[in-house]
Formats: sequence, C-alpha cells, structure tokens
Amino acid sequence: MTTHHPTAPDLTGRTALVTGATRGIGLAVARKLTACGATVLLNYAHDEARAAEAVRSLAGLPGTAAAVRADITDPAALDGLFDEAERRLGGLDIFVHNTSYFRPSATLGTAPDTVDRSLAVALRPLLAGAPRLAELMAGRPGRIVAISSAGARRVVPRYVSAGIAKAALESLVRYLAVEFAGRGVAVNAVSAAKVDKGDGSVPAEVAKAIVGRTPGGRLTTPEDLADAVALLCTDEAAWLQGQVLVTDGGLGLVAG
Repeated sequence: MTTHHPTAPDLTGRTALVTGATRGIGLAVARKLTACGATVLLNYAHDEARAAEAVRSLAGLPGTAAAVRADITDPAALDGLFDEAERRLGGLDIFVHNTSYFRPSATLGTAPDTVDRSLAVALRPLLAGAPRLAELMAGRPGRIVAISSAGARRVVPRYVSAGIAKAALESLVRYLAVEFAGRGVAVNAVSAAKVDKGDGSVPAEVAKAIVGRTPGGRLTTPEDLADAVALLCTDEAAWLQGQVLVTDGGLGLVAG
C-alpha cells in the first residue's frame, strides 16, 4: 500500500489543463493538482460518462475541477481546447500532456502507420500547441510537464511505437525548454517504468519480478507520478529545465 505524506505543494490560485485526465495517470495528476488547490480542466476525447465520474471523484478537494471534451489529435479541436481554457480560466499556469497511444508489436512487425498514430497522440499536440501555450502562460510562472516512460530510453518488449513516440517527446521537451526558459516557463517530463494502475493490467508474475528488482520494494503507482508532477509545478522548481524526472523507486538504477 502506498503511503503519502499529508502535506502537499501549495498551488492555490493556479490554473491547469491535463490531457487524458479521466483515468489512470492523468486522473491521478488531476487529483493531485486539485488537492494542491489548483483549478483544473480535465481533457477527454470521447467518454462523457467517465469524464463526469472523474470530476465527481474530485469534489471536496481544495481546488476545483471540470471536464472539457476535445480530440487533441485534431488541430482544430486542440485549438478549441485552448480557447476553452482561456475562456474559463483566463490563462494557464500548468499544462500536463499525458495522452499516448500503444499497440503491442515487435519492431519488425510494426507498421509505420502505428508509429505515426503514436506520434500523433504523444508528440504532435504538444508541438502544435506550444505557440498557444506561450500566449496562455504569458506573464505567469508557467509549467509544462510531459508524461514519458522508460521505453523512451530502454528497449521494452513489444513497445516500439510508444517507445519511439516517447523518445521524440523527451527530445521535444528539451527543445521547448530552451525556448520557453526566457519566458519564465519551465518545461520538463516525468517518467516511470511499469505502472500499477490498479486495473489488473500488470500480471501477477510480472509484478512480482518488478517488485523484486525495485529497491523501493513495490510497483510505481499513478500517484507517484502525480506527486512528481506537482513538485515540478512549484515555484521552487522554476530553475529546472528540460529534465526527465524518473519516478520508479530506483528500478532504473539496477543492472540486469
């Protein structure tokens, strides 16, 4: 069982937009930011019922939350999402890009179209949205955080399309960090290996093997990544630029 400290960064008065925010890591990030006092927009693509339930689950926290529907792989919809954020929030302090697309396949059996789809979901919204983010964060201590994975740097079996997209995403984070730094906006990423989302997607034997290799002695949870995102959104993180914060309990430090 994960134990969390009762204290949380103070993000009272900050505004945030989280993509892919109605389940898993995205919802954990939205919950953390709302718990820290932020006003959070949860982006989702299709499932209105799930989005409504996600917003209800955040009721009673110090901040406030609402859901906004947009398929961010559609340029017009992405622009409309930023328009809605500006209308509702007046601007943005925090943007967390969490969406991804993954279809398991070996490298030699991966169709280029599958990689294109992964890039369209993981990379292009942040690249295409960067100019609008610069406008929405003007004069604010902005924070842009991308959610990556260990597959960006290490070979994970049957993860090729997502791994390529996440590697490109981490590279984009570095390029954006250089251009946004002079605007007072910090751009970074948070990464982990296998994440236990509590949905049974990690087979018991796999979980046991990972736990056995992890110095921290357990699987990484969505809440672990959310905690790292919140830290990167604080005033104290202003001088961090283009970094990938690995949140894995030390798993990546162990050889073999």
